[in-house]
Amino acid sequence: MNPGRKKYYKGVFFTTGVYDIVLGIIFTFFYKQAFGWIGIADRLPNYGAYLSLIGAFLFVIGVAYFLIYLGDLRRNLDLIIIGALYKLAYSGVALYYFIVGEYPHIIFLALFGVIDIIFLFMMLECIIFLHRTRT
Repeated sequence: MNPGRKKYYKGVFFTTGVYDIVLGIIFTFFYKQAFGWIGIADRLPNYGAYLSLIGAFLFVIGVAYFLIYLGDLRRNLDLIIIGALYKLAYSGVALYYFIVGEYPHIIFLALFGVIDIIFLFMMLECIIFLHRTRT
């Protein structure tokens, strides 16, 4: 694999890992403050375990992205596909709720939906590249 491409894709997974690990910690332990920062604290559910669970899932997928970064990209192709599906799921849900007008705040969409779409496209590019350069 071209060393420049390898460095680029590893950087994508490092960045995505850090992003999701940080968000995971915030939404597991500090979800009330996070929702307050983005102006939608009034939309919190009565039972916070839902948000903590989502935060924990974010943390776990962030660790998975970091493991992809540390490992061999080609051997981790299955994890890359799962990671791309995760980004597709989140950005798809975010876009759906934005279109139907139930999105609580535009900042929420911009911060999370758009960033995940960008990560999704970078992961898809990596998947396509790995498939095209099989030896």
